[in-house]
Amino acid sequence: MKKLIFLMFATLFLSVSLNAQTTTATTTPSPKPETTKKPIFRATKEQITQVQKMLKSPETGKMDDPFRDEIKKYQSANGLKTTGTLNRATLEKMGVVLTDKQKEIPVDPNSFATADADKTATTKKAPVFRATKDQIMAAQKLLKEKNLYTGEANGTLDPATRAALKAYQEANGLKGTGTLNAVTLEKMGIALTDKQKENVAKTT
Repeated sequence: MKKLIFLMFATLFLSVSLNAQTTTATTTPSPKPETTKKPIFRATKEQITQVQKMLKSPETGKMDDPFRDEIKKYQSANGLKTTGTLNRATLEKMGVVLTDKQKEIPVDPNSFATADADKTATTKKAPVFRATKDQIMAAQKLLKEKNLYTGEANGTLDPATRAALKAYQEANGLKGTGTLNAVTLEKMGIALTDKQKENVAKTT
């Protein structure tokens, strides 16, 4: 009986000690990885004064609002992003000597305005060419004569007219768009309006 009680106590003691070990193993906090902060570029008082002298601003050595406006004007005229701050790109453009610490911080690619200019250039849409009702009617008559269209000359670019136009374009060495564009009208001998001529001139 004593042996049995002893065995029970021994088993209980072992299970408690094992549990304690696993608990301590799991609760040990893992070391957090060090987060490296991005270095901030700051102009020195001497650099600010030097730029103020260049821009003919009061030489205070401080970044006040009127001075920021002058920086923006300079940045805008020199292909830089108008931030109003003396970043590395602006100082280098002005020929201001950087400190060794500043040289370690790379130029921010967002400091230049060229990306914005490119976006504006690409988003500018070309004028859309639209045929008039009279031109569509004239085209439908011509397509009927060539047995490509069997509908009415109603001046509407319906699916039947578009299909006939596509067939005409492909038969005449044109791109089969199914639309009544300037090239197709000229091929058909249908005169363009003055506004259409202007739009064609802009796109060529």
